[in-house]
Amino acid sequence: MKKADRQKKIREIITGQSIERQEDLVAALNQLGLQVTQATISRDIKEMQLIKVPAESGGYRYALPVMQRRDEPDQLATTIHDSLVKLKRSDRLLALAVRPGNGPVVANLLRRRTDRGVFTTIGDDSNVLVVCDTAADAEKLADYLNSLVG
Repeated sequence: MKKADRQKKIREIITGQSIERQEDLVAALNQLGLQVTQATISRDIKEMQLIKVPAESGGYRYALPVMQRRDEPDQLATTIHDSLVKLKRSDRLLALAVRPGNGPVVANLLRRRTDRGVFTTIGDDSNVLVVCDTAADAEKLADYLNSLVG
């Protein structure tokens, strides 16, 4: 099953029942015939930015985050300002060190910025690799990102 389909099922499960632990989510998916590991679910929870909210039973359960709609340039500016630790450039490549947990969000926001000459991005927990269309695009984007840090 594709990740997007699995994450759709996760959304359905956590909105339909009280899931308090990752193991409970693994069990619920297994009951649907989806064989997943706890490590996979852990990554999905992080990527989906699921939160824990008080459960009716007294504990805490997983829930979807409350999404505040902001336009992406503003969201990128805020995220870079708050999370960029270090930026290095080499030809068409930018290597960004960000605060832990911010890599996937920064990579996603940068990937959507087609006006900045971004070919693609790769982000893990605290690092983002940006591949730009040209070296000039990489230089412009580096200057822009550095300006956001202030």
